Amino acid sequence: MIAPADLEHCREAIRHGSLSFHAASKLLPAKVRDPALALYAFCRLADDEVDLKAEKAEAVLRLRDRLDAVYAGRPQNAAPDRAFAALVDDFEMPRALPDALLEGLAWDAEARRYKTLSGVRDYSARVASAVGAMMCVLMGVRDADALARACDLGVAMQLTNIARDVGEDAIEGRIYLPLDWLEEAGIDPDAHCTNPEASDAVRAMVRRLVMEANRLYMRSEAGVGALPLSCRPGIYGARFIYAGIGGRLRTMKYDSISARARTGKWQKVGWLGQSLLLSGATVVMPRSAVLYARPLEEVQFLVDAAARGVPQTTRSDALISVLATLEQHRQDQRAHLTGQRAGAT
Repeated sequence: MIAPADLEHCREAIRHGSLSFHAASKLLPAKVRDPALALYAFCRLADDEVDLKAEKAEAVLRLRDRLDAVYAGRPQNAAPDRAFAALVDDFEMPRALPDALLEGLAWDAEARRYKTLSGVRDYSARVASAVGAMMCVLMGVRDADALARACDLGVAMQLTNIARDVGEDAIEGRIYLPLDWLEEAGIDPDAHCTNPEASDAVRAMVRRLVMEANRLYMRSEAGVGALPLSCRPGIYGARFIYAGIGGRLRTMKYDSISARARTGKWQKVGWLGQSLLLSGATVVMPRSAVLYARPLEEVQFLVDAAARGVPQTTRSDALISVLATLEQHRQDQRAHLTGQRAGAT
C-alpha cells in the first residue's frame, strides 16, 4: 500500500508536471487514481530526468538501477520510488512494462531517429503505450483486446505530443518525424534542427501525424467499454483532452514551430463532461466490433506481457543491448575526462 505522504508527493508532482493527466485523473475512482498518480509521477520524473539532463546516458542508467531496486523490494529512499514499489507489489506489475519505458528512454539518450512511421510507433509503444498497459493492470484489466485498445490510445497520445513539439524538439536537436517523410519533402534533418521552419511541407507532416493519432483515438474508444464502469470517464477524459491538442493544431494550420498548441481550462471541463455522458452510454450500447481489431504490430509485446501477467525476471536482449551501449558511452566519457585531467596536470 502506498504511504499517504508518498502519495501526496506524487499528487503534487503530477499537478504541476502533467496538467492533462491531472485533469483526467479526477474522474477515476480513488482505488485506481491513487496508484495511477504514483505510476505517472514515477514515469514523468523518469522522462524528465532523461529529457532535461545533459548526461542522458547516465540518467537512463540511474533509472535502470532504480527499477532494479524497486523489483528487488528495496526502492531508493525517495517518494516516487517507494510509491512505485508499493504498486508493483500490490498489483503484481509485469516487469516487461516499465522495462519497455526504460528502453524508450534509452533510445532518447541515443538520440535515435526513426526511418518510418512504424519506427515512430515502436518508440511510442515504449514511452506511452507501456504506461497505458500499466494503467490497465491497475484497473484489473488483463483482457488482450482491451489492452490492445489501451495501447492504441498510448500511441495516439505520443503522436499528438510529437506533432505538438516539432519546433521545440528541433531546437533541442531531436527529430521524431519519420525520416522518409523528410526525405520525400527534400528536407535535410540536420538543417531542420538548425533552422526549423513552418513550411508547407512540415505542416503537412504535422497534419499526417495528427490524422494518424485521430485514427487511433477512434480505435481506442472501442476499448473503453471493456474497462470497469467507474474507470471509463477518466480514460475518455484523457482521450478527449489529448485529442484536443490535435484540434488546436488544426486551428493553427498545423504550425507547431511558431507556437505551442495549448488547450484551456474550460475546454478541459467540457471534455470531462462529455466523458461522463459517453461513459453512461456505454452501459446500454453494444460493444463495438473494433474492440477485436488486431493490435498494432509495434505494441503486441506489451499486450502479451500484460495479458499473461507472468512475472519477468530478466530483461529482453534488445534492452540489454541498448543499456550496454549506454554503459560503454559512460565509460568512454569518464576515460576522456580522466585523460583531460591528466593532461592538465
